[in-house]
Amino acid sequence: MSDERAGRIADFIEPLRVEPGSTVRLGRDFDPRYKAGLKKRDGVELLQTGVSLLAEYQERLAAQDSHGVLLCLQALDAGGKDGTIRHVMSGVNPQGVRVSSFKVPSAEELDHDYLWRYAQRLPARGEIAIFNRSHYEEVLVVRVHPENLVRQRLPEVEGGRDLWDRRYREINRWERYLTDNGFSVVKIFLNLSKEEQRTRFLKRIDRPEKNWKFSAADVRERRRWDDYQHAFSEMLSATSTKWAPWYVVPADRKWFARICAAAILAHTLMEIDPQYPDVGDAARKDLLATKRDLEREAPEGAAADPYEDRSEKGRSGKGRSGKRRSGKRRG
Repeated sequence: MSDERAGRIADFIEPLRVEPGSTVRLGRDFDPRYKAGLKKRDGVELLQTGVSLLAEYQERLAAQDSHGVLLCLQALDAGGKDGTIRHVMSGVNPQGVRVSSFKVPSAEELDHDYLWRYAQRLPARGEIAIFNRSHYEEVLVVRVHPENLVRQRLPEVEGGRDLWDRRYREINRWERYLTDNGFSVVKIFLNLSKEEQRTRFLKRIDRPEKNWKFSAADVRERRRWDDYQHAFSEMLSATSTKWAPWYVVPADRKWFARICAAAILAHTLMEIDPQYPDVGDAARKDLLATKRDLEREAPEGAAADPYEDRSEKGRSGKGRSGKRRSGKRRG
């Protein structure tokens, strides 16, 4: 990573990273209210800095066109996935970002292997793809609700832990395949406390403009809180790898979660360190010839190259008259 900011970002997100090979227990290892000593008033500036970095590096990623990035977002209901995407990606070029949300699988999707529908939405080179819920639903929701396995019509379903261990291995290998082919995989779990989820559910009920976001199914899933905590803990333990690490982002404070998500994605792009392509000597010679033709077309009184003219004035600090600007206005 050539950018001097990379070290500071890496230090900031390190406490959030799940060490590969470690055994995770969410309630013990990660505090949903952690905020790294920051205050909310600092959050706006920090988020803007993160968004600016993302815009800069995304442009380079698209120009280089050799790498892609897959961002996987997982959380329980009301965890803040939609808001995180909206705020963190607010400054990037929407042409280079694709967001996919995965709901209940369709009949066509169930006719394929469980990773098929996710593979259809992977990024192209030069793109960032965001999975709002991801292939990890196959070891989370499906694990908490094993009746979903019947709908997948597997030729034979192994009982107990064997099935989940096998899926962990398959997912790890799939992600290794992606990274070996130039597609970075970054995974964020928005870690929400049970009390904060209760508060957000009530807000959705109490505010009419939020009613549409609430479903009775959310409360039914909340009753399986402990089952989900166990499933998340095992998933994090089994699938945080050197090539595709998990980051557990404290989600009780939305402003802090968004800063963390921006920093993690920026860190991923800075590790890739994409560069603008060098067009080469021959192409450069053609560009200069074209530039001379365009300069000859300048109307009388206009600068031959307005962009170059403005750049030179900016560097010299001089106006059109050639005198240095004082910064004062004349009356």
